Amino acid sequence: MGLPTPSSSGAPPAPRSLARFAARLAVLLPSLVRSIARHWLALANLLLGLQATLPFLAPYLMHTGHTRSATWLYKIYAPLCHQLPERSFFLFGPQWTYTLPELMQLTGGDVPLRYIGDAALGFKTTVCQRDSATYLAMWLAGLVFIFLRRRLRPLPLKVFALLCLPIAVDGFGQLLALWDSSPFTRITSGALFGLACVWLAFPAIESGMRDLHESPQPDPTP
Repeated sequence: MGLPTPSSSGAPPAPRSLARFAARLAVLLPSLVRSIARHWLALANLLLGLQATLPFLAPYLMHTGHTRSATWLYKIYAPLCHQLPERSFFLFGPQWTYTLPELMQLTGGDVPLRYIGDAALGFKTTVCQRDSATYLAMWLAGLVFIFLRRRLRPLPLKVFALLCLPIAVDGFGQLLALWDSSPFTRITSGALFGLACVWLAFPAIESGMRDLHESPQPDPTP
């Protein structure tokens, strides 16, 4: 009885179970990629919808007494936004927005940078008005894109820059203390920026994903 012949590379042959796993992976990965290419817009709109609506869930949770869950949402969004109360929406209170002097007068003192609110004033969203408008505009634009996905072309870069100009001017002017932005300018500039981002990116992604989905699937057999 002869000895087993080693492979030409000197390495022992791979176990059959590992070989079968590699073969299955080679078949499943292209199918997974093609499935993502086919349903990418639904996945993107799902993520955009969560990003846009969760900031409004936090004040509802605070209002209904679920403070621990709401606190986690505020912490999750903290790295994404300054969360200043005078630039955020308030829900379940007498006003949608407050200026800093109004908050100082109503609270009777200094207002913490990330003041959440209370039962009398309402509870703020987890992101500012500009970010709220940006996220909502991106989500709505993504939903509208469902009906335009085969006709809409990517936004020209010059138009993209033009639509981004209001958020740059309003944001830097406020940062440099040249003026104090208003809820209207924050909402308008944020919404234009969100629309511009989706209009620029989604048609290009759709074109690439369509080519990937419609490309011939490789034969897994040698």
